[in-house]
Amino acid sequence: MGLVFGLLWLFNIFLEGIHCQGVYAPPTVRIIHSGHACNIEEERYTERVYTIREGETLELACLVSGHPRPQIRWTKTAGSASDRFQDSSVFNETLRIIRIQRHQGGRYYCKAENGLGSPAIKSIRVDVYYLDDPIVTVHQSIGEAKEQFYYERTVFLRCMANSNPPVHYSWRRGKEFLSQGSDKGVEIYEPFFTQGETKILKLKNLRPQDYANYSCIASVRNVCGIPEKNVLFKLSNKTASPTIKLLVEEPIVVNPGQSVTLVCVTSGGEPTPTLTWVRNTDELSKKSRLNGGTLTLPAISMEEAGVYSCVASNNVGNPAKKSTAIVVRGLKKGRFWITPDPYHNDDNIQIGREVKISCQVEATPPEELLFSWLKNGRPLRSSERMVITHTDPDVQPGTTNLDIIDLKFTDFGTYTCVAALKNGGIPEVSIDVNISSTTVPPELTVPRGKSPMVVQEGDTVDLQCLVSGKPKPIILWSRADKEVPMPDGSLQTESYDGVLRIVNVSREMTGTYRCATSQYNGFNVKPREALVELTVQYPPVVEPVFTEIRQGLGRAFTLNCRVLRAHPSKVLKYEWKLGTRLLTMGQFDQRDETDYNVRALNREGYGEYTCEVTNEAGVGACRFLVTGRAYAPEFYYDTYSALWQNRPRVYGFKLQWTQQNPLSVDRIVAYRLGMKQTGQSRWWEQEIPMEGAIAKGELITHNLTELIKPEAYLVRLTPITRFGEGDSTDRIIRYSAPVNPHLREFQCSFEDEAVCMFTQDKTDDFDWTRHSAATRDTKYTPNTGPSSDRAGSKQSFYMYIETSRPRLEGEKARLLTPTFNVAPKSPYGTVTAAPTYCFGFYYHMYGKHIGALNAYLRQKGHSGSDSSLWNLVGNQGDRWKQAKVNIHPIASFQLVLEGIRGPGIEGDIAIDDVTIEEGECKDPPPNNLRSLSPPTTPHIWQFLVTLTLVFVGLQR
Repeated sequence: MGLVFGLLWLFNIFLEGIHCQGVYAPPTVRIIHSGHACNIEEERYTERVYTIREGETLELACLVSGHPRPQIRWTKTAGSASDRFQDSSVFNETLRIIRIQRHQGGRYYCKAENGLGSPAIKSIRVDVYYLDDPIVTVHQSIGEAKEQFYYERTVFLRCMANSNPPVHYSWRRGKEFLSQGSDKGVEIYEPFFTQGETKILKLKNLRPQDYANYSCIASVRNVCGIPEKNVLFKLSNKTASPTIKLLVEEPIVVNPGQSVTLVCVTSGGEPTPTLTWVRNTDELSKKSRLNGGTLTLPAISMEEAGVYSCVASNNVGNPAKKSTAIVVRGLKKGRFWITPDPYHNDDNIQIGREVKISCQVEATPPEELLFSWLKNGRPLRSSERMVITHTDPDVQPGTTNLDIIDLKFTDFGTYTCVAALKNGGIPEVSIDVNISSTTVPPELTVPRGKSPMVVQEGDTVDLQCLVSGKPKPIILWSRADKEVPMPDGSLQTESYDGVLRIVNVSREMTGTYRCATSQYNGFNVKPREALVELTVQYPPVVEPVFTEIRQGLGRAFTLNCRVLRAHPSKVLKYEWKLGTRLLTMGQFDQRDETDYNVRALNREGYGEYTCEVTNEAGVGACRFLVTGRAYAPEFYYDTYSALWQNRPRVYGFKLQWTQQNPLSVDRIVAYRLGMKQTGQSRWWEQEIPMEGAIAKGELITHNLTELIKPEAYLVRLTPITRFGEGDSTDRIIRYSAPVNPHLREFQCSFEDEAVCMFTQDKTDDFDWTRHSAATRDTKYTPNTGPSSDRAGSKQSFYMYIETSRPRLEGEKARLLTPTFNVAPKSPYGTVTAAPTYCFGFYYHMYGKHIGALNAYLRQKGHSGSDSSLWNLVGNQGDRWKQAKVNIHPIASFQLVLEGIRGPGIEGDIAIDDVTIEEGECKDPPPNNLRSLSPPTTPHIWQFLVTLTLVFVGLQR
């Protein structure tokens, strides 16, 4: 007896292991739609296409299965337009785009992942349909110099409209529809280079009857309910391309703040042209005012200067364009430089030698720029020793030079360069330059103690270079490595006092900085330079910054804190603390990490552990929260038919879950179940006790009853250990009319796009396709497949296998039903007695190349051993027939329908109206019933024999 009980105990553990491991599953995903689709179709062997009209609402739902519950992410690649998804991704089951636009078409991906296996990815292509208003343009075959459309001229009327799908054009003259060949004087064609985007009506050697009203009708054949659109063009002997005149002077020169008005009028053109203004091919400024052909620019600024163009268009010939330039007068602040005698190798100004003073100002317009010089406030004229030039070819325009030949003491003083515009109205710009015995070239030095500079991260630091000389030039700061930007992001920064201030300095700013004199507003000599070193200290950077460790009482574990980087890094100390209590301390040697070991965790050992690592700049800390809180449970969402009706006003729900990492903490003794109606504040709570330890992957079930229809409920589940409450998990329970209460009846006719939770086998060669006779392409595969669904409707749906190319003989497509749970269950997932169900379906096998249709039973725990239920081979005629078979599952099960491709393309096989009913099959079709007895599962008996031998060996 002991041997028998031992074997039964081991057998139950074996079955429980099978049951628990089977709960965890990698994700699967399907995309269904619930928005305003025009059409959903399966492109042959490629992908699904969702067609929608522009302006409607796109709504795609991602149906997932798998445990733990997969996370869902929607992404998009660019479609016909080059834009991107407004958000790079959407983390939600439903993707909803209100008033979709054409640029939002493209391929959308739903990605589901739960950490098991590879992520599941499905895609659907969204095709946005639209039709814009058509436009007609008119051209002559020989120039339009005469502006009129005379006799014996060939005229082209081009019609164009933006659309998706491609537009279909038709022409009408008056009420008469024109077609190729209907009139010898009319030719209709599409230019090759436009690929159907335009339609041209060619009127050869214009005749009197050709002067008429022409209508271009653009149509997309009413797809998505898009109506046709048309445009009318009146062709007459007055039809002419536009001509215009500008009633302004050229160019327009104004002062800042003045108001400018530009007037453009049409001088010809039929139909009447429309007028627009543009500036430098860009849009006009926001403060500009446009009234027909009149453009007003109030209080104009220098930034608004440029070329303004008036464009006239009437879709006849080429648009007319005339332009004028607006020049806004002004002077920009100038600069100066002093050049010592270029004939002597000396940077100093000396008596008896030459010195040149240069002054530069930017002026608009440059031809109005006037310069004058003053010495000590008095006008200075050009002479033999004081040479004034304004057109030096070696310098930029807008520059004046004062050459002092043979410098004397009497030449010392203040020289002023004055810039003005010829006609006034603009303030003058003056620049003072002092020439004296104290005028010397600059020198740069770094004050003592200012290099190297050692600061801590986050401080404000001043880098300083002392500049001497008169006049003092501008100091230019840059990094010694010229490719590295300055702290403000620029490559160079100006300073008037030689100080570079860096606020909130960071470690990336460590390095060498260069200060140099500018040649402007100073001496035009070789720049003086100096270097300043900056070193930024920062506290240790450690990992982990924070981590949570969950442990049960009495267990051992190790905490590790690692230093990633620090400056200075030579002297590092550490302290381990629990709360505020010091545990241990020390100093780093050659290692960059430190450990703290806990041999046996007690209740006082729970809390926050801190490892503080210190250097001169501060402290870096690793923090560890050690807790005995249990992890959150993971709800099982893939329970088939979890909802059932108790009574007319109430319903029940089978709540199932697994426990995440149940062995990481103390044993879970109970769960606290909280429930409330959504939108309400009152909670109901109860405890669900747990007997014994929970295994990883074990599926736990609790039935919720007395739920009021049609209310939804928020359910919260919290694990409890001797430590206390663990992490909670929430989910929403919603009422929906149950399809299969207690698995007493299941019926699927594939009308819903979710196809009753059927799935495609991932290991087969190709997939079953959902279709209706109304959308099926019978031209491609004649003499095969059904002309309606099983009930005779051409609009209703069924599933079929498409055997056209590239399918090959012998390739298989397998369709799987949802997983059904049989009840009642023992605690180990077995059934007390094998129940009987009747599995039925309708099939259509018509065509001379029909292969085979097979049905199998797949049970949990019987991997790789699908049991054959039913099979049929060859052409069965152009009609639907029914098959029924009894099944006796002893565990959770699926049914598999397998279609096999025959020797040719006329071999489509279809199925419809799949049913599973409790009890024996009634009135089975003749010669079509096969019954499956409970399987003997030889591999399990072999396992038991092996266990027997092992157990006997242990007893000996």
